[in-house]
This record gives sequence, C-alpha cells and structure tokens, in this order.
Amino acid sequence: MGSPWKGFVEFTLPASPPTAFVSADLSSTSPVGLSLSPYGRSMSFDPGMLHNNGHTAYANGTGPGIRETGVVEKLLTSYGFIQCSERQARLFFHCSQYNGNLQELKIGDDVEFEVSSDRRTGKPIAVKLLKIKPEVLPEERISGQVGPDLHAYPFTVLHGYIHPVVSAIPVHLDGKSAPGQVPTGSVCYERNGEVFYLTYTPDDVEGNIHLDTGDKVSFYMETNKHTGAVSARNIQLVKKKQMRCQGVVCATKEAFGFIERADVVKEIFFHYSEFKGDLEALQAGDDVEFTIKDRNGKEVATDVRLLPQGTVIFEDISIEQFEGTVVKVIPKVPTKNQNDPLPGRISARIGFTDKELPFGEKDTKSKVTLLEGDHIQFNISTDRRDKLERATNIDILPDTFNFTKETREMGVIAAIRDGFGFIKCVDRDARMFFHFSEVLEESQLHISDEVEFTVVPVGPLYKLLTKDMLSAQRNHAVRIKKLPKGTVSFHTQSEQRFVGVVEKEVVATPNKNASPTKNKEKEAEEGVIAYEDCGVKLTVPYHTKDLEGGGHPQVGDKVEFSINEVKRTGQQSAVSIRVLNRNASNAKRLHGFVATLKDNFGFIETANHDQEIFFHYSEMCGELENLELGDTVEYTLSKGKGNKVSAEKVTKVAAVNGIGEDVGTTVMMGKVIRPLRSVDPSQTEYQGLIEVTEEGGTKGQNYPFGIMGMANKADCLQKGELVKFQVCTVAQTGQKMACNVVPQRRAMVECVKDQFGFITYEVGESKKLFFHVKEVQDGLELQTGDEVEFSVVLNQRTGKCSACNVRRVSEGPKPVVTPRPDRLVNRLKSITLDDASAPRLVIVRQPRGPDNSKGFNVERKTRQPGVID
Repeated sequence: MGSPWKGFVEFTLPASPPTAFVSADLSSTSPVGLSLSPYGRSMSFDPGMLHNNGHTAYANGTGPGIRETGVVEKLLTSYGFIQCSERQARLFFHCSQYNGNLQELKIGDDVEFEVSSDRRTGKPIAVKLLKIKPEVLPEERISGQVGPDLHAYPFTVLHGYIHPVVSAIPVHLDGKSAPGQVPTGSVCYERNGEVFYLTYTPDDVEGNIHLDTGDKVSFYMETNKHTGAVSARNIQLVKKKQMRCQGVVCATKEAFGFIERADVVKEIFFHYSEFKGDLEALQAGDDVEFTIKDRNGKEVATDVRLLPQGTVIFEDISIEQFEGTVVKVIPKVPTKNQNDPLPGRISARIGFTDKELPFGEKDTKSKVTLLEGDHIQFNISTDRRDKLERATNIDILPDTFNFTKETREMGVIAAIRDGFGFIKCVDRDARMFFHFSEVLEESQLHISDEVEFTVVPVGPLYKLLTKDMLSAQRNHAVRIKKLPKGTVSFHTQSEQRFVGVVEKEVVATPNKNASPTKNKEKEAEEGVIAYEDCGVKLTVPYHTKDLEGGGHPQVGDKVEFSINEVKRTGQQSAVSIRVLNRNASNAKRLHGFVATLKDNFGFIETANHDQEIFFHYSEMCGELENLELGDTVEYTLSKGKGNKVSAEKVTKVAAVNGIGEDVGTTVMMGKVIRPLRSVDPSQTEYQGLIEVTEEGGTKGQNYPFGIMGMANKADCLQKGELVKFQVCTVAQTGQKMACNVVPQRRAMVECVKDQFGFITYEVGESKKLFFHVKEVQDGLELQTGDEVEFSVVLNQRTGKCSACNVRRVSEGPKPVVTPRPDRLVNRLKSITLDDASAPRLVIVRQPRGPDNSKGFNVERKTRQPGVID
C-alpha cells in the first residue's frame, strides 16, 4: 500500500488481528512504498533511512544501530546472508553475532538484527542477531467483501464515515497477465471499527470463479515469509453483489406498472412510489434500470430510474434477408385457448436446412393481410435472453400472387374518405369497401386510380363493431395493388364499324343552376340510332360524350359507329360516332367562335367576324368547363321571343382558321378608336376599329377587328390604346381586317402591397389597374416608380379588369434617405442628461420577463469601460 511519510511516525500493530496497510496521510500525491511486519512490536523510523539504502551515519558501527527484521537466506559453517524485509538489501552476518543456539538457526527463519559497518571494508553487515518466533495467524475464516486493487486509494469517504471502495481483478486480466506482472485485487474486512485491506490473486479464489466488485466473501489470512506482507487465501464466495437490472416499461396502470426485463423473458411489478423521476413523463416503451428485491415472497422492482432511449436491446436482427412461405397466418380473432404470442409460422430454407419460424402481429412491415402460401421476405430476430429465433420485418414479394390460390379482381377507386375508400368493381354491381392499410407498396391512391385486389368476407370482429346489419354482411377488398392507367376496362368494344340513321337526338345537358331533379331526368334521356346487322333491324342508344369530330347529329343524319358492351351487365351502346351525311331537311349548322362568356350565357362571333350571336349555357352540348374564349363551335340559329336570334345546339368542334389565310407580313402601328362590344356594351357595333398612326401611305386608314384578331383572346383593348397589328383578308367576304393585334402599354407602378399592387393606368372609370405579383415575369420584385409593360384582362364574370404578363421595362428612381435637419442635429447634440428641460422617456407599462414577473430581476448599472462583471 502506498503511503507518504512527512515526519517520524510511531505506531503499534496489535497481536490479533494483524493490521494491513494503513495510510497515515491521504493528501499527498507522492507515496513511498512501505511494508510492515506482522509482529507486535513498536518501532521508530527515520524517514531518511528509507532513502539511503540502510547505511548508518556512524563509522565502524560505533554509533547506536537500528533494529531491522529479515529472513535467513543462506547459512554456511561460520557465516551467512540475510534478506531484509523492509528494503531491498542483502546483508552479510558472522555466526558469532547470533545470540542463541546456532544449531537451531535454519534457512528461512525470521531474525532481528542491527546494521553496522565492516571495519575492514566499510560495507554494511548485520550484527546482534536474534531469532524471533513468528506469530501464528488465527486459522479462523474471516468475512469481508471484494475491495479495491493496490493501485487505488483504499477508502472513499461517504457521509462522514469510511466506506470501502468496491473493485476486483479486471476481467481482461483475470487468469492471465503480461510477462512480469501478476493481476491482483483486494478484499476488505472490518475489525474493531477499522477497515483493513488484503491483496489476492486469481489463484487464491476457490472454485475458479470470477469475483465482481462488491461480492461478499470469506477467506483466511496468510503472511509472506520473505516480505512479511499479509494477503488473503482460500477465498470463497458468500453472496454476489446485488446488480442493477434493465428493462422496458411494458404497461402502466393507475398506481403501478410492469417492466419487461432485459436479462430473462419475464415481467416484473413496480409501484409508482419506487420511480425516481417525473412520473408524468413515464410511459410504456421507456427504457429503465432497477434493483430487484423480494417482498412477501415475490420479486418486485425498486429504485426505478429512466435510461436514455435505445439503451435496452432485447434482440439482434440479422442483416441478411431471407425468403420463405407463410404456412400459418395469424387469426383475425384470437381463440380463447390461444396463449401463443407468436401464432404465425413461416417455412424457409436457411443454409442447408429447412426451418419453421414463428412470427407475431408486430413482425410485419405493413398491415396488409397475409394469406397461406404467400411468398415473403424477412429478417431473423434472435432474442438475447433465451436465444429464441423468429421472423420479423416481413414483407410481401411482388410475385406472391403466382404462389397463392386467391382470385384477383380489378376495379377503379370511386371514393376516398379518411382512412378508407370504395372501389367500383368490374365484375360486381356493389362498390367494394377497402382500408388504406391494405394497399401494397405504400403507394398513394387517388380517385380514378385503377387497382387489383382480393375479396374476402368481413371478419367476425368487424361484424360486432358494425351496427348496420346490411353492411356487416358485405365483403371487403384486401391486398390492393395499383395498376398502370388503361389496364382496367369495364367495357368491350367491337372492332366492326356499323352504319345507321339517328332516330332520336340526345337531349341537351342542362346548366349548373338547374335543380338536381331536372338534371337527373334529362341525363336519363339518350339518343337512339337504328341500324341493320345481318338483315336484322336493331336499335342502340348513344350519348353526347361518344361523338367524334364535334358534330352534333340530328334526326335523319347518317352516322358510323362501333358498339360498346358493359362487361358486368351486357348493356350495349354506340360509341365513336361520326356523322357521314346530314339530312337535307335539317336546319343548317353554322360555325363560329366564342367571343364572350358570362355567368350563364355567352356570345358567339360569326364566321365572317362581323356579328355576335347570343347563346344560353343550357344549349351547350358537352362539358361547359372546357369552353374558352376563341374556341370554334358549331350551332344552329333559332328565333325566340320578340324575333330575337340565338344559337342552339352549340357544340365545340375542332379548331379552324379564325381569320383568312392571306395575312400580310407588314407590322403596323395603330390606335384603338373603338373597342369590342364586350368591352363597351353601350356601343351598337360588335367589331372594334383600329386607325393606322405610323407615317406612310396607309396613315389614317381604319381596320376592323374581332375576338379572333386578338393575339391574346383574353386581352381587353381600351379606346385610345396603341397597338401593333397585321392585316389579313377574310376568305368568305374579302374584307380586310386587323389580326395578331398586340397592345403597346406602358405605365408606372403606383404601389406594391405584399402579394399585389396597382399600376397607374386608366381602365373605364378606374384610374388604377390591379395586378398580382404572380403575373410579374421573371419573378422580379417591382418597386414604386418602375415602368412596366402589361396586358389587360377582362373578367367576363365580374366585368373587372386586371393586369397580366407584367414585364419591367426600366427601374424607377431609388428612394433617397433625407438627412436630419441641422437644427434637429444641433438640438440633440446640445441635450445632456442633467438638462431638466430635455425630453424624458416616460415608462407607460412596466416590462415583464419570460416568467411573467414585472421589471428586471438584475439591477441595471452603468458599465465601466474595460471592466467585466
């Protein structure tokens, strides 16, 4: 035991029990080795003796000697040698210096002597030898515990009393050591209020067991004859130290909970009073450590403390993935006698052997229903506690449907709700319920997506939870797989084309404002085509959506079509209908272009671009949402009340040339002297008028224009605006008109407010033109004063104009920060804190800190330069 000595120290070792390595001063950091002889004697030591190898300061041994102890190492007829016990020295002695019967002195005997100097050589020798009788150690077994090794301080002071530090032989040195080293540990025991420490080696432990720090042991004491050191031998383990266990909270109740242990497959009870921490934060799944105690014959967890998440690991999961087949699925409703937490089974060939691995509900990657025969992929999990292997991370492979005997059906997603939806089936009338958890490959489903699925009956548990008995009897779709577009088909279409005559026209689709009842009645009405097949006269219904080329057939028109049959019902209808010949007795069909769209009506520009025809949305055949300004339509003229002409049976058709093909290459500059009637409804003429303004032979000449002459059909040209345009010739009338009209607008940005702004431009009664920042090209941030070019768009529904396609031409002047007036600067410089007339800061409301306390917690002081608080 290391011990520093600062002065003369005198101590006595009692006869029983022998003392062992007591430190005189623990505050020093430079210990000096000291070993005491286990004999009941009082000695005085000069510290200087420990550093001069035992040489006396008195020549020829004339001065007083110091008594030392040693062991007879070599003995001849007239002399011998002694090995010193207190230091590394070997001293010569003459037999005449032995006080006693020389015949009784033997090698290995303990002797006491004085150190003197040889008068002839000056070397130290032993004189006045006296044989000492060794004290017999008691052969009683002493109880203690495994303590620190010799390289650590022997005590730790806790709560004011001496408490042994618990440590043992390091595991990596137990039973082996580096050359020249012997691994050692220490045991400690208490006697008469004092704690003593003894060293031990692995050979001193009985039973070849490993002792842990803090284990309770019993042992005998033994003294080394050469060094006099006392050590422990024949060490027996009495009781292992109570170790801290780890686990995971698996259940929490009102006042107690259960922990799944990490060392054995077992749960252990704990009361909330044993939890050391914030009980509100404790929840199932938390990692904890605890001590096991026996109470009323049952093990309970005490001193429960939280551990960092992820500390406790129950199992090791293989990196390698395996393939296998499901041979037993987990029942949807557990039986009364089912106690197996892993009821599922998977058969797989691992290595060269066939294995059957269990699995539970939590071992599948998704909640998709597993069926017997499924081809799956999985990892193997090995429990660290009992080495049980199971399959986990189970995932269904794409080719599994080749192995199972299930019947797959197809359909289209018809409706989606929160967590579930319905499928329109190809082979069933009723829509099929499905849950999102049954979707394979974690793909996101949307309405109209085509899917493949398996139909299974609703489980007993679902029936118990369903109040509606009718819905409880339904099937539901599982194992849903998304299919590419065009895979699912509800109909079969004939390759043969048939020719027939329209017997009944399709009733026009009503407008959106019509009542739902009328809507259903009119949608139920459909057109009828009569045709012959193999000499048999037949009829087939048709719908507007099945027309091709945009032509709307009328009664007596000759048409060509294919026959479509619904797979589920076998119902037939005509599709891909194309008009071959019009009936001469029918009203003439005209072409035009959509010029204006209002809330429930619009206007059509005629083919000659000189008039506009009113039409109501109820006369529109087809989807109204797809109708835009400039679209080509086909219609029939009719007269209503007051002999007013309007268009009926309006049908959108393929686009045709809006203006004559003869378009001049010269680009002219002009000014709008009359806008379109859609911009100014007060005027009688439909056409707008542009006057040429550039110098040349045509200056002052006027050219009309219509909606089809606008480069941007939505642009709202105002009277007086400058434009660029070309001249074209209308094929039907030979009239020259302006086409490709592009406005030349420039104005200043008046202001910008967050996501919108205003341009200084007069449109109608308003002198400001609204624009949204999304309409600014290149994503630039406009500033007040910037010059911009833009188009004006008229909202046909509201009648309000706004700017679009805004492009910055030049930047406005940058705002200049005006300096403070000199009089204000001079006034501020002249104000001092002592000036009573100077403006003061008046506290209206005391500030509050983060804790809602008033004022500042720390008093504010004037800081001195260079001084850190």
